[in-house]
Amino acid sequence: MIKTQTNSTKDFFENALKKVTLTTERKNLLTRIAETIAKEYEINEIVNVNFICTHNSRRSQLGQVWAFYAATYFNLNINAFSGGTEVTAFFRNTVKTLQKVGFTFQLDDFSHQNPKYEISFSGTSKSILGFSKMYNHPINREPYMVITTCDSADQNCPFIPTATYRFHLPFVDPKYSDGSPNQEDVYLQTNRQIAAEVYFIFSNVSKLLS
Repeated sequence: MIKTQTNSTKDFFENALKKVTLTTERKNLLTRIAETIAKEYEINEIVNVNFICTHNSRRSQLGQVWAFYAATYFNLNINAFSGGTEVTAFFRNTVKTLQKVGFTFQLDDFSHQNPKYEISFSGTSKSILGFSKMYNHPINREPYMVITTCDSADQNCPFIPTATYRFHLPFVDPKYSDGSPNQEDVYLQTNRQIAAEVYFIFSNVSKLLS
C-alpha cells in the first residue's frame, strides 16, 4: 500500500474553499454546473460525471478523486470518472499530492507505463480505480456529463453523443513546476483549487436537492 498521510482528507476538503479566491464569473459557472447536476439527479436519482483532460494524468484525475470523495461526504449518488484524448499515466506528482491529504493508493495492476491504483480514504469501504485512459473507456459509464479541465481537451475533444451536458472548467496545469524546488507547493495549490471548486459544486447540489 502506498500511503503518505500528513493531512486529514476531511479537513483539507472542508477548508479548501476558505483558502482560494473564486471570481464572480467562476462562481457563476460552478453554480450552473451544480444546477445541472441537481436537475439530472432529480430525474434519474443518479448522475455520472466525466472529467476530461488531454493526458488524463493531473487535473482530470484530481477532479475525479475529489468528486468521488464529495459524493460520499454529501451522501449523493454521483459517480465520478475521468479520461483523456490520449493515454499516458496517472502522474506520480498527482499521486503524491493526493497522498499528502490522506488518500490511500493500493497498487492494483503494475505497469511501468500506466499503473492502476485502487484509491480510497479513511472512513469508507468504497474505492475507485485510478489510471490514465481514453474518455470513452468502458469503465466510464454512460451516459455522463462532461467537464473538461484543460483548454486543449475542450478544443480537441470530439463530439460525444452520449454526453448529457458539457462544461469547460479549466485549471492551471501544475506540470510547469515538475522538477523545480516548488513542485510540491504548486501541486498542492492545484489540489486545493480543485477540491474547493468540487466542494462548491457538490454543496450546492446538496442544497438544491434538500
